[in-house]
Amino acid sequence: METQCTKRRHLKLKEYLYYQDAMLQEFNATVIRTGIEEDGRKFIVLSNTAFYPTGGGQPHDTGTLNGISVIDVEKVDDEIRHYIDGDIATLTDDIHGKLDWQRRFDHMQQHAGQHILSAAFVELFDAPTVSFHLGSEQVTIDIAVDTLSEEQLSAAETRANDIILENRPIYTKWVTEDELSEYNLRKDIAVTGDIRLVIIPDYDYNGCGGIHPTSTGQVSAIKILGTEKMKGNIRVSFVCGRRVLAELSMRKTVLSDVARQLSVPEIEASTALTKVLTAQKTTEKALTHVKEELLTFEAKALAISDSLVLAAHFRQRSVQELQKLARFTATERPDSIVLLASENEGKLQFVAARGTQVEASMKSIAAKVLPLINGKGGGSDKMVQGGGEFTMSAEQLLIEMQGVYNI
Repeated sequence: METQCTKRRHLKLKEYLYYQDAMLQEFNATVIRTGIEEDGRKFIVLSNTAFYPTGGGQPHDTGTLNGISVIDVEKVDDEIRHYIDGDIATLTDDIHGKLDWQRRFDHMQQHAGQHILSAAFVELFDAPTVSFHLGSEQVTIDIAVDTLSEEQLSAAETRANDIILENRPIYTKWVTEDELSEYNLRKDIAVTGDIRLVIIPDYDYNGCGGIHPTSTGQVSAIKILGTEKMKGNIRVSFVCGRRVLAELSMRKTVLSDVARQLSVPEIEASTALTKVLTAQKTTEKALTHVKEELLTFEAKALAISDSLVLAAHFRQRSVQELQKLARFTATERPDSIVLLASENEGKLQFVAARGTQVEASMKSIAAKVLPLINGKGGGSDKMVQGGGEFTMSAEQLLIEMQGVYNI
């Protein structure tokens, strides 16, 4: 469904307000038409707009039209559609648009920062950017190299921040294909017709449809956060502008909390944490050794019995512990069957194992008792394990397990 308010020619791309003045925060326009998509989204088309639609790697703007929220903006064919959350019938004739400037300026900072950092990698290491993603928290670029050292990352970050501090102008220019040869472009341009260049004089010349601030100084700062391998390239994660401050604040909070818990100054937190982790690993190794010794003693105690079936039940023993105990016990008594069960927080778990001199398959035990506890399990002829609902006590479960072989 749509309504037509007035007829006018479609704007050329360069005529949209977001390209005419990237710093424009509010504007006036008139309604061209309104409509509703098949999915129920309501939209309005204006005579002109400062709302940037999703494209060129940059997310769409949000804001208001006559006080009604704009939640999405898309370019569909030759028009910009503003998708709203409100009564579309109230949007007629004259419209006052207002951008969510904090969101828009953040996107501008991140996008311009990407140009600056990508140009630094090309200038210093002849390492081009092959893809770019502007996320809600971080920005990533994929660099066409196999590796990037910490020294290279630091050098590119320093160069990028030097360009920011020099506060060089950022301006745009519309050119034709024939005019492209006049510019030292960072990468080839695939589009035809009117081509928009984003230029940082004597540093970066790049075809781009995104929105940028008017000077590098408005990017404020760039901080690389990390790298990872991605499909033969190196993905570099970074933040710019206000996001640097947000990242610094978050990391400061985490560092302060770690230092407080370690009772050391923040500058000593890393060293103190390393000592704690080293001590923890030593303690865990010693504890594992002690547990192994205890299980060995338990196995010997179980093996003392003259019975060919060695059964025991426990509380709060993990399946892993039961498996080890069963294995140790079966080694002590190769002529026996070992049946163990444990009650763990409202659940029943069991293990059945045989010694090397026993031919009976433990799978028969699992097949009988798992349905009784609505459980799941598995294993081999030599050992099975499983767990299920607390439909009976661990002692009763052992009785059912022993009944498989009338033992």
